[in-house]
Amino acid sequence: MDTLTSLQNPKVKQVVSLKDRRDRDQTGLFIIEGYRELKRAVDSGVAIKTLFICPELFLGSNENALIDQVAGEVLECSPPVFQKLSYRDRPDGLVAIAHQKKLRLDEIHMAANPFFVIAESIEKPGNLGTILRSCDAVKVDGVIVCDRCTDIYNPNVVRASVGTLFTIPVVEAEGEEMLQWLKKHQIKIVAATPAAKMDYTEADFTGPVAIAVGTEQLGLSQRLLEAAEIQVSIPMMGVADSLNVASATTILLYEVLRQRR
Repeated sequence: MDTLTSLQNPKVKQVVSLKDRRDRDQTGLFIIEGYRELKRAVDSGVAIKTLFICPELFLGSNENALIDQVAGEVLECSPPVFQKLSYRDRPDGLVAIAHQKKLRLDEIHMAANPFFVIAESIEKPGNLGTILRSCDAVKVDGVIVCDRCTDIYNPNVVRASVGTLFTIPVVEAEGEEMLQWLKKHQIKIVAATPAAKMDYTEADFTGPVAIAVGTEQLGLSQRLLEAAEIQVSIPMMGVADSLNVASATTILLYEVLRQRR
């Protein structure tokens, strides 16, 4: 296998360009970096177009077995070239270009007692990725990213989710489309908002439910607050008036899990 040594190689430039949302939207491609992230993508059937490897940077002994699972093109890079491809302080020698998979609401498998999360206008990719990680931990039936501010294929979403972006159904949808879909399937919306009078532990999460969370700065939209059957809050005993949205989501998800167990 020849080794890529030029930073001017078109394939190297393509990876760098995909760090920009516009290029991801135009090409339908995105970046996956890291062993765990790539392993979960491959195991979930994500179509890998090109895999760039740098054996000098491998951290373990399982990389070659994973590389053998990749059906796409595999290119070896020199360390300086790989550093250019990577967006991590400590890269582990694996970066892939993969095809985005756009899932629609009507393609989500509807469980007997469905459990969804609505992530409305989440601004920070790290928060969205952490929400996905928590959603995987409690095995939600799907995450609906509503009126997006960051796209789900942002490299930092992939990274913060530790690849769980690929293990649960994630749909990007407009607000009105989502509300009609939830109504059709008789799924109760529970809105998380600091202004709510009801403590989250007092709400009934045992039936079909969608937990709605919004931005830390503005919270949920008025449309979603009005559409919600219940509004709940998390008690705040200190000077802070709200939690990080990913932390708040995790607390709510585990309350749903506790009640259903």
